[in-house]
Amino acid sequence: MQMIQLEKPLRLAVEADAVALAELINFAGEGLPLHVWTGLAQEGEDPWEVGRARQADKAREGQVVVIDFGNGAVAGLNGYGIGAEPEEIPDDFPVLFRPLQELENQALESWYVNVLACYPEHRGRGLGSQLLDLADEIGRAEGFSPMSIIVADENIGARRLYKRKGYSEVAQTPCAKNGWNTKTENWLLMIKPLS
Repeated sequence: MQMIQLEKPLRLAVEADAVALAELINFAGEGLPLHVWTGLAQEGEDPWEVGRARQADKAREGQVVVIDFGNGAVAGLNGYGIGAEPEEIPDDFPVLFRPLQELENQALESWYVNVLACYPEHRGRGLGSQLLDLADEIGRAEGFSPMSIIVADENIGARRLYKRKGYSEVAQTPCAKNGWNTKTENWLLMIKPLS
């Protein structure tokens, strides 16, 4: 992620943010991350520990921006540019992620907002909107024209926010639950042109 100047309360996440980052990504993923970490955990290992380790890696790589008012991360953003060629989806591609990759393959040459999340007690304060504005800046800085995001159909609040920020629903695909207990029926791809 090519970084732009971050001013307080924005900052790059650090390894010490791993607990908050794992919780935030699980909010953003509607519980899917915890389901995946549970499958990855060794016998006797806490699935949250798996998630925290993965998020610590992302923080060390400078891939996550957080909002921190002085007491730790309360919201976070990460994303990446999608290339010009669709990713191959081999037969052994994880079933849960197949629909998401299919949608990403319809958002070529866009900057993809992979995680946008906020702790529930901090919602309604414009933090998601602030992070989406930052995503636009990063997308522009990295030379992308459209922005893209995937959201669960039942996440009405997020969909409303994305529409307000200029995103439009362009495609959807059924959610592959594969043992994941969720109300999500479809994943929706939303695209926003950058002016």
